Amino acid sequence: MIRELPACPAETTLLLISDRWKVLIVRDLMDGTKRFGELKKSIGNVTQKVLTANLRSMEDNGLLTRKVYAEVPPKVEYTLTETGYSLKPVLDAMIAWGCAYKEKMKSANG
Repeated sequence: MIRELPACPAETTLLLISDRWKVLIVRDLMDGTKRFGELKKSIGNVTQKVLTANLRSMEDNGLLTRKVYAEVPPKVEYTLTETGYSLKPVLDAMIAWGCAYKEKMKSANG
């Protein structure tokens, strides 16, 4: 967990999800639990090392949980915590803004 958080709440949010991969991880886990391979495939052009680092950071910050099954090959599942799910309005606002921006650019260039 982050020991000292910034005084500004917006900066705190950015600290937790500022990496583009983290936002995409949250987006993909909003639908429910996913395995590592499912996340890697749905996110796209992310390396295994970077995805693993981001997942561990998000777990340390309480945004998701990691469940490891004692199987061969190992099975690992990731699920958003209540705190992770509470990012839904933030993600929805980002999606709405992105759609409006794309439409504005389309109209300006059209």
